[in-house]
Parts: sequence; structure tokens; C-alpha cells
Amino acid sequence: MKKLILTLLLGGFIMTRLSAKTAFVYFSATGTTERMAKNAAEAMGADILEIQPVHKYTDADLDWHNKKSLTTIECNDPKSRPAIANKIDISGYDTVVVCYPIWWSYAPKIIYTFVESQNWNGKNMITLCTSGGSGLGHSGSDLAKFAKGADFKGGKDFTRGSGADVKKYIEGLLR
Repeated sequence: MKKLILTLLLGGFIMTRLSAKTAFVYFSATGTTERMAKNAAEAMGADILEIQPVHKYTDADLDWHNKKSLTTIECNDPKSRPAIANKIDISGYDTVVVCYPIWWSYAPKIIYTFVESQNWNGKNMITLCTSGGSGLGHSGSDLAKFAKGADFKGGKDFTRGSGADVKKYIEGLLR
């Protein structure tokens, strides 16, 4: 009888893991984060969803040397929440991997717009970033504060690394 119960429990756990749905939700202004997110989603057999800004960022908007560029202004305003052009629904997913570039040591403010607009109750949240040098920093744990109800599993900089590397990392977090 004990073997039967153990077998049923183990089988249920395996089936739950197999049926768990994962989505990679990404924002990318230059294509770097998009490549990382798509490679990782493909390696995991997960869905991929893009956060599309109402205002497409131009090279001038992304000029971090210019204190008057749009991204510099957004990053310096804690209340900034750029609008998203498309609707993203994470209700059918158990795990949501939020992918973004690092701007001035933080996630872009449009990521906060996305995170705050979702119902995170009962969902795992993982953050992945791409960065020119500053790394993930506290961006993942900072975003998790705005993802009310999420179980924040962790985050990592995957500027370099394959989809298989991301898969291994995420599977380790979800054990």
C-alpha cells in the first residue's frame, strides 16, 4: 500500500511539473534581450511574449550620455510608468520569466508597468537581464516587491550564455 501511495504521489508530482506552463515575457530596445529570451524560451519549450512600448525607443532616447534622453528621464523618475501597446495575459502560466535590459543599474520603467499590471497570485517569478556591465544588481528583488503575490525565485544576468544555460538555471530554481 505504501508503494502505491508513493507511486501515485511521485507520478502526480511529475505530471504537475510536466503540465506547468512557463512564459518568457521580455522587453528589448536593441534586440539583445530579445535574442536571449527567445533562445531560452525555445530551449525550455516555453511561450514567449513581448512587451511592446507605445513609444518605440529611438537611438536618441537610449543615449545614456544625454541627461535629457527619454530613458535617462524615466530612470530618474521613480513614478515613471511608460505605457504598453499590447495586452499581455499571464493568467495561464505557473512560472513567468521576466527578461529585460539593465538601464542605469535598474530594470526599465516599462517593466514596472508590466509587473504592476498583472495578477501574480500563485505564480513563480524569475528575472533575467542583459547588461553592458552593471549586471542584475537588485533589479530582480526590486521588481518582486511590485509583483504582489508572486513567489520570487531569483534572477541572473544572462548577457552571455546559451538557452541551455538558462534552462539549467531555471530548472535549478524550481526544484
